[in-house]
Amino acid sequence: MNTRSRYASHRVYLVPVDLAELTGPVTGVVELPTHLDWSEQHVYDLTDESQLGLMYERVIREAVHPDDLRAHLNGAVLIRIWPRLYLPVQARQAWEARFRDLVRAA
Repeated sequence: MNTRSRYASHRVYLVPVDLAELTGPVTGVVELPTHLDWSEQHVYDLTDESQLGLMYERVIREAVHPDDLRAHLNGAVLIRIWPRLYLPVQARQAWEARFRDLVRAA
């Protein structure tokens, strides 16, 4: 087992209580804070589906506080793009265990 998969399997992923909490932007350009994205590409154009998906993946993987999820994710958008997100198995399972809408979307 490589180091990355060990990390993913032991990491605790934040999951909101309700998708309605996720009221982040649906349009425009978003710059993620360094604690969520320390890469060179930390600015995302939400009109570009590939950038949108990448931003959601990073936020779900790296969120350390529920406010990270609330500020950057949108519940309706999340349901729409959920099937296309590349996430650690543990993160996907945690979210789908709480939200049946995501299971149906997948």
